[in-house]
Amino acid sequence: MFSWKTLFVLIFLSFSTFSLSQGASAYDKVNRLGLGMSNQLKNDFPALSFKMQKNRSFAFGGLFGISSNPDSGGYGLGLKVYRNLFDEPQLNFYVAGMGAVLSNKENRTNYSGFQFDLSLGSEFHFSGLQSLGFSFEFGASAFKKKDFVFETLGNSFVVSAIHFYL
Repeated sequence: MFSWKTLFVLIFLSFSTFSLSQGASAYDKVNRLGLGMSNQLKNDFPALSFKMQKNRSFAFGGLFGISSNPDSGGYGLGLKVYRNLFDEPQLNFYVAGMGAVLSNKENRTNYSGFQFDLSLGSEFHFSGLQSLGFSFEFGASAFKKKDFVFETLGNSFVVSAIHFYL
């Protein structure tokens, strides 16, 4: 079994090998709109999502999910801000903040609240498929539905976001 030091060295060498490739540059998405899905809302509604890259270091986005189920329906509406930290070929690393308004029912009782996330993440593109971006994030979340909860988060690309850039 690998020790943590061995695993760290292997990951470092892998990233170093990819970063030394000649003639590679990060995929430029400035002024392109990304539309897709996200599952980041704490009321567990799949959400429609958008992301707009305003310049090389700043992007903003939003997400909206709704359910009309009479027993467990509700909605979630959030805004998100991204700040790119650095770029790699087909990959960029960022810090993000999200604020959302939540409402959902549990056993026909309506609960409303909020959600604030602060995360580090990455969006990657497969070579030859630059219009599709897959994101993953980790960080912390504070939210209130029935009770106030603070927890760590780790979102894979299925939960964080998948965007198709127009």
